[in-house]
Amino acid sequence: MVEELLKIRDLSVAYSSMGSPPLRAVDHISLALNPGEVIGVLGESGSGKSTLALSILRLLAAGGRYESGEVVFRGRNLLALSESELREVRGKEMSMISQDPALSLNPVMRVGAQIAEVLRAHMGLSQRGVNARLEELLRSVGFDPPSQIATAYPHQLSGGQRQRIAITQAIACNPALVIADEPTSKLDAGLQSEILALLTEIRRRHGTTLVVISHDPTIFAGFADRMIVMYAGRIVEEGKTRDIFRAPMHPYTRALVQLSQRYFVGNVASRARFPIISGEPPGLSRHDAGCRFEPRCPDRMPVCAATDPQEVIAEPHRRVSCFKYDS
Repeated sequence: MVEELLKIRDLSVAYSSMGSPPLRAVDHISLALNPGEVIGVLGESGSGKSTLALSILRLLAAGGRYESGEVVFRGRNLLALSESELREVRGKEMSMISQDPALSLNPVMRVGAQIAEVLRAHMGLSQRGVNARLEELLRSVGFDPPSQIATAYPHQLSGGQRQRIAITQAIACNPALVIADEPTSKLDAGLQSEILALLTEIRRRHGTTLVVISHDPTIFAGFADRMIVMYAGRIVEEGKTRDIFRAPMHPYTRALVQLSQRYFVGNVASRARFPIISGEPPGLSRHDAGCRFEPRCPDRMPVCAATDPQEVIAEPHRRVSCFKYDS
């Protein structure tokens, strides 16, 4: 059997502020990542996707705390490492591509210098070695010639170019795990395809494990090997991407897949209708009994309002938290 690269066990993360109840953004999540696979993390805004990503790298925002669980990477629990030990892992063995490179890149540093910082911190290269590696990296993500890009400031680049620079930073040391938080959300359709193709090539070339976060299921088709679907801080469904698109099990997953497939009722001249998910997601401070999706679910049953559904292995390589599949 292939040894797991990363294993998350019973992870819960909450945010607190004075005078307010804690918000549990990640609620008792368990997940395993295998070497070289692409995992898609799908859910609406507020579902806990980004908090899960930040939890893995221990980059929680102020007020965030781990309530339970472990994040075991290559046999070490990252939550038990010291800050100095963790700095050796971040950037070198695992890295992150943030949602908005315009904010994550330093606006007063040339982009080549920002990538060079990562190389000097983790690879111990001479200046000549840094320059050679920088040129190699920029060419590998499609910049040719690379010198003009390396000397540019972030504001001088297009959105697609900035995203490629962010990817270059993330892969500079050939990490085993790269987490991409909404890497295509601010790009048009053509640039989205280019970025996904680039990530696919990086995975093919280096065997990199990718965790890609998105609210849009369409980017995972033909790209991700496996998908997890999050709602209100929990995983409600997990399975192979093709199986989820073929037959989504959880009503929330089904609604998201339908939302990605625009359709019209009647002919082109008639009023267009689009599928919607009625209602609002629950507040993350809520700890009521029952399924969290129940108020919005078209398939709800009396038991859904009274009892929290347990995870069920509905098919091989398929898990879902829904009473429809509770034997």
